[in-house]
Amino acid sequence: MADVSSRTDTSTDADTEYRNMGFQNNHELTVMGSDGSDKTRDQKTLRRLAQNREAARKSRLRKKAYVQQLENSRMKLTQLEQELQQARQQGIFVSSSGDQSQSLSGNGALAFDVEYARWLEEHNRRINELRGAVNAHAGDAELRIIVDSIMAHYEDIFRIKGDAAKADVFHILSGMWITPAERCFLWLGGFRSSELLKMLITQLEPLTEQQLLAINNLQQSSQQAEEALSQGMEALQQSLAETLAGSLGPSGTSGSSGNVANYMGQMAMAMGKLGTLEGFIRQADNLRRQTLQQMHRILTTRQAARAFLGISDFFSRLRALSSLWLARPRE
Repeated sequence: MADVSSRTDTSTDADTEYRNMGFQNNHELTVMGSDGSDKTRDQKTLRRLAQNREAARKSRLRKKAYVQQLENSRMKLTQLEQELQQARQQGIFVSSSGDQSQSLSGNGALAFDVEYARWLEEHNRRINELRGAVNAHAGDAELRIIVDSIMAHYEDIFRIKGDAAKADVFHILSGMWITPAERCFLWLGGFRSSELLKMLITQLEPLTEQQLLAINNLQQSSQQAEEALSQGMEALQQSLAETLAGSLGPSGTSGSSGNVANYMGQMAMAMGKLGTLEGFIRQADNLRRQTLQQMHRILTTRQAARAFLGISDFFSRLRALSSLWLARPRE
């Protein structure tokens, strides 16, 4: 019995030790597994943080480049304005090819660009004055004075454009005096009155039934007049193309006296047709002027103030869009 007891005690101690060793090994494996998983998670976290830092760094670089491009554009614009002012004082315009110059006498393309920049600056000042009065809930009498001054200021730009069209009608038609986004809406040297009215109707609510009817009639009549002028321009282009095509003689015979005379006659006819372009610009501006005047008469003073603010905001956003487009990052 003592021998059996001794063996039993020895076996029990061995089993206990074996179990303890197994528990310790399992614990070590568990710890090792946990450490491995933590290391994996730590590596993923570090990798993700590194990626975030790199993305943030690239974003800062792109933003810095974008801001720098905006600043460069502003400096170029300032420099251009200074050059335009100097050229206007000298009365000389140098063409883009650099091989010819002509006296502007205050009415050329470059002089018009300077005059338009001044007009736009004054227009923005009056619009800001109007906006301040509206926000301050000024009375109708005060608003009427500002609205009338803005209406009179529009008369100035129509007069300036008329003088510029006499000197260089193609400059007015091309729209090179306005920003690229504004040129998307260019029609015969300006905006379409019908499109502006369509945009303003939703911003001027509530309108009385009589006002709404009057504005709809004005919008339709403006659109009809615009279509008539557009058809006239298309007819002029077709006639001009036919005239120029008629001056093309058979190959090898252009040197004969008859062909030279025919060529000169056809070119004289083409020049006469181009002379009508100024009339189209004048009619389009008259339509724009009359539309603004009639809109002014239809609306109340406060509604007219909101209309002028809406028109100004629309074109201001177009100019801002152009600046952003020109300064966009290019990779």
